[in-house]
Amino acid sequence: MEVSALGFLLLVVAGSSAGDEAREAEAVRALLARLLGPGPAAAFSVSVERALAAESGLDTYRLSGGGAGARVQVLGSTGVAAAAGLHRYLRDFCGCHVAWSGSQLRLPQPLPAVPEELTEATPNRYRYYQNVCTQSYSFVWWDWARWEQEIDWMALNGINLALAWSGQEAIWQRVYLALGLTQSEINEYFTGPAFLAWGRMGNLHTWGGPLPFSWHLKQLYLQHRILDRMRSFGMIPVLPAFAGHVPKAITRVFPQVNVTQMGSWGHFNCSYSCSFLLAPEDPLFPIVGSLFLWELTKEFGTDHIYGADTFNEMQPPSSEPSYLAAATAAVYQAMITVDPDAVWLLQGWLFQHQPQFWGPAQVGAVLGAVPRGRLLVLDLFAESHPVYIHTASFQGQPFIWCMLHNFGGNHGLFGALEAVNQGPAAARLFPNSTMVGTGMAPEGIDQNEVVYALMAELGWRKDPVTDLGAWVTSFAARRYGVSHEDAEAAWRLLLRSVYNCSGEACSGHNHSPLVKRPSLQMVTTVWYNRSDVFEAWRLLLTATPTLATSPLFRYDLVDITRQAIQELVSLYYEEVRTAYLNKDLVTLLRAAGILAYELLPSLDNILATDSHFLLGNWLEQARAAAVSEAEASFYEQNSRYQLTLWGPEGNILDYANKQLAGLVANYYTPRWRLFMEMLAESLVQGIPFQQHQFDKNAFQLEQTFVFSAQRYPNQPQGDTVDLAKKLFLKYYPQWVAGSL
Repeated sequence: MEVSALGFLLLVVAGSSAGDEAREAEAVRALLARLLGPGPAAAFSVSVERALAAESGLDTYRLSGGGAGARVQVLGSTGVAAAAGLHRYLRDFCGCHVAWSGSQLRLPQPLPAVPEELTEATPNRYRYYQNVCTQSYSFVWWDWARWEQEIDWMALNGINLALAWSGQEAIWQRVYLALGLTQSEINEYFTGPAFLAWGRMGNLHTWGGPLPFSWHLKQLYLQHRILDRMRSFGMIPVLPAFAGHVPKAITRVFPQVNVTQMGSWGHFNCSYSCSFLLAPEDPLFPIVGSLFLWELTKEFGTDHIYGADTFNEMQPPSSEPSYLAAATAAVYQAMITVDPDAVWLLQGWLFQHQPQFWGPAQVGAVLGAVPRGRLLVLDLFAESHPVYIHTASFQGQPFIWCMLHNFGGNHGLFGALEAVNQGPAAARLFPNSTMVGTGMAPEGIDQNEVVYALMAELGWRKDPVTDLGAWVTSFAARRYGVSHEDAEAAWRLLLRSVYNCSGEACSGHNHSPLVKRPSLQMVTTVWYNRSDVFEAWRLLLTATPTLATSPLFRYDLVDITRQAIQELVSLYYEEVRTAYLNKDLVTLLRAAGILAYELLPSLDNILATDSHFLLGNWLEQARAAAVSEAEASFYEQNSRYQLTLWGPEGNILDYANKQLAGLVANYYTPRWRLFMEMLAESLVQGIPFQQHQFDKNAFQLEQTFVFSAQRYPNQPQGDTVDLAKKLFLKYYPQWVAGSL
């Protein structure tokens, strides 16, 4: 029997007990104690009552109390709702701020009273978080302490639906062994830790592997803790399911099996890609799919929502709607064989990534192959390329409006805040809309925190923010714990420039020449006026006498200085290119010297002043996940590959670029110096610049970095304010005078 999309999805979490309410309230109280300390936490009373949301069925919180001697009362219909209510109180009544880079939690005394009882219900069922890629670009080396922080952040931001994909390879190993594969065949199949996301989506196999035995044990342990904490808040963890991809070795065990070898992915050859896809009609399909889900749910329990992506960035073997419907139905059937209440969470990225393949008939075949309400689609990049508009609201299947925002975990100030602000409300008003939630689906986190603060807030708003200028002004005041005219003016300039991305030049991926392998064809156009970035830099520095004691201010000062240097690198690169084309050796050497011998070392120095921008920290996380020195070196190399070459031949070169102290000094800088030397040499010798030869030489430098065992500091060095001022005094006057 078909049920309405929203109706079924509400049933998925129905029927919780008073015991769940008590557990969720206790989880929020524990979060409060971690956040504020036991003393300040005692000023709050937290409780959870499902009945608060009885009428709408949607997460609801109620705030009351506070003032002299009175406790602040926080009531939520779920633990997540109570945590979101607590966050609302801290944000709007206390002027506090919680972010990845740190928190500003100066509580006024006494705690401000809630003037009138405040009740807020979310407009939609879900607030979703993560992208399959986030697991590799950001979470890969995390220990429990870091996961605990993240789940707290999720709860405070009202997230109630999130991927929980750690430990699945340990389950797959059990399944493959049961099917008759050898341990060595399994080891050969899995990717290394930094590339598991693409192994899970069938894009890759083998590359960066094998996974050590200890990896499986530690990830199983971690997954149990992640799930326990998520569920304690009343969140719905999304577990993985079988999408149809199998190891090649399955053909040894079952010689008659019907598999199709897919095409290559991401410039990898078939040594690492061209995965094997089990035919939907093969009798082995339901066996593998249900065996995996049975083992998985036996180990971890279930909340009945599962993620699987069969054709992520891979063209299906046939465009026939009958094939696509069968492939989709087979995945779903394997789910409901084990869990009759299963709902399939599908990343809708495939529909917008290859629009020439996914015509109306092909999209309809996938969407129609699962009963309505049992397929929950993530409109993954809706702030830029919404798919719901072109598919009649996913032909009646429920969907979540997601902001993707970031690719590869790049640094670089970027956002499309106006599109983000307007998007969810527009999707709700779309004719016959089946939108059931909002989501944040970045490939990598720890950047552009203002964008995520807005998106999280929109999950609880029925309408867009009416005045983004006023909103970003209050964001700055909360972030620094005090209102400062110059700092707030700086943020308004950033809002109208880097955070107002629109038009053709708009890209969520950082293509700055700074982080790309140099050539004479690099694009330096941006969607904003660079003057706004330099002026925001000036204004933040003006605010330093008042705000320099704020760690979040110092983090932002590093970030804006980093962005200003990124802009200067583009401008000096343009000067170098023009000088080369004009055969002007003197100008080329002057500009090249500034870019490669002044700007880049200065960038490395300013990044080194903040722990969030240290390569040493990044690599130390990887090494800390190991149980032996050999394993630590292996994990470190995985990590270095991901940041740079990505694949053995630079297959997805610099996609996951970061601006980290150490990476700038030992990876980007040598590459730029080589480029400048070869350009100058070609002018002196009167021969054309040999890009092919440069690429070969640059590849040697890139490999040298990947294979290096050099240690890097994991503690900050130098003073952010002092270095930022020196850089500003050196370059800003030249920028203003137009004499760079």
